[in-house]
Amino acid sequence: MPTNKRYCVYVIELSRKVWTENEKFRDANPQYNGVLECLYVGMSSRSPQERFQQHVTGYRNTKGHKISSNLAEKYGLYLRPSLYEKYNPLTKEEAIKKEKQLALDLKKQRYAVWWN
Repeated sequence: MPTNKRYCVYVIELSRKVWTENEKFRDANPQYNGVLECLYVGMSSRSPQERFQQHVTGYRNTKGHKISSNLAEKYGLYLRPSLYEKYNPLTKEEAIKKEKQLALDLKKQRYAVWWN
């Protein structure tokens, strides 16, 4: 990977329990019709596989700060490479923009989506 393109976006499929158990998630997705999946979209300088593992294990950095998403930790099932692979690798600036754009595009397709 070129040194300036060492970031990626990724998509995690979430358990549908997130829809029934998490009011904030439901409120953030009024377009959701219950047919497609619930997703978490993120960006990282780590590989999607490594970042997924950090999420589902509740990873804390060396300073003790939790850097995993509570939603991805509790409800994360697996990565959805077909939804993100074509965009990687990215620069940091590109990844920040693509994370939001990808999340909004997936919401327009009527997925239920969470991103930071």
